Amino acid sequence: MEALSVQQLQVAYDKKIVLKNINVNVPEGHLTAIIGPNGAGKSTFLKAVLNQLQNKQGAVQILGKPYKPKDGVVGYVPQRNAVDWDFPTTALDVVLMGRYGHGGLFKWINKKDRQKAMDALVSVNMQDFADRSIGELSGGQQQRVFLARALAQEAQVYFLDEPFAGVDVATEKMIIEILKRLRNEGKSIFVVHHDLQTVEDYFDYTVLLNETILAAGPLKTTFTAENLQKTYGGSLVLFNKEGELV
Repeated sequence: MEALSVQQLQVAYDKKIVLKNINVNVPEGHLTAIIGPNGAGKSTFLKAVLNQLQNKQGAVQILGKPYKPKDGVVGYVPQRNAVDWDFPTTALDVVLMGRYGHGGLFKWINKKDRQKAMDALVSVNMQDFADRSIGELSGGQQQRVFLARALAQEAQVYFLDEPFAGVDVATEKMIIEILKRLRNEGKSIFVVHHDLQTVEDYFDYTVLLNETILAAGPLKTTFTAENLQKTYGGSLVLFNKEGELV
């Protein structure tokens, strides 16, 4: 089964086409990087896949079915700038939001849910901040909490929008270790990513996007200098791991 199947997806804002003719199929069990230049539509692509946009056309399936939030198969970590950090809630309460899909929106939070939420906080080393207001946390800590919320969902497919943006080195290392563990457990993970230097170390599958799909497939055959030049344009300068110009 394919983790994600997108056919003829198109998104427009104020009659301006942002994404066009998007066709991509990604099999289960991969850690996939969605890469492309600024303004290419990467975040819009995620929102369209997760049915958060009204101004779209096309067909999207996750694990063979149209996506429905109540199904609980998807965990989502948005960009930090898309979150109201002044909202009066604790880190634990944020993570508990990830448990609602296991019993309906209006279910009572039970002891098992609280334990699952605390386990998720432990996995991102944030258990000592469970009762701290989310707005008091640093950027890296906030990102850890939202990753914990996604983990508490116990989803099958995860979508993360630039999870490494604005975090410290330790947090980035911890996040990628968790994502690789999820991949090794058979989960499917999609990450909007901007650092081309770490793609080869972090991911095994890539989707290159700039308004449309320029290439998609296993890292070794897709993450090539030719495909990157097509995606980013002639101004892109590429270096290998040794710092040599490609």
